[in-house]
Amino acid sequence: MTATRSPRMDPLTLEVVELIGEVVARYHQEFDEAAAEHGLTGAQARVLGLLSLEPLPMRQVAQRLKCEPSNVTGIVDRLEARGLVERQPSPGDRRVKVAVPTAEGRRLARVLRESLDFAREPLAGLSREERVAFRGMLRRMLGID
Repeated sequence: MTATRSPRMDPLTLEVVELIGEVVARYHQEFDEAAAEHGLTGAQARVLGLLSLEPLPMRQVAQRLKCEPSNVTGIVDRLEARGLVERQPSPGDRRVKVAVPTAEGRRLARVLRESLDFAREPLAGLSREERVAFRGMLRRMLGID
């Protein structure tokens, strides 16, 4: 009788997991280098990028970045001191403050996004159908409909 291998033990699955880890590590390395060129830490750049998508309270930023709210408060303080972010009352609850990027913060977030060639260049080499299929696989892995 032959035993069926668990997906965790499958060499192909292990290789794919290792490749995903390498892609993530290289993406973070390039992102951190791009951030440093603009005098930001990687964490500051990630917060700025997240806020450029939508203004958020610190607690939600922390949840999305999977860190403590007190860490986010310090990061937002430093971004605010550089004129990249400001705190404003939440439209839904004026007792809550949301972090909002300034025009310069939005510009810098866009510059950072556009400077990330590591993933963009290889993806551009794929056909539209391959990119759509790859996006579908990633969304499925993440449980996104």
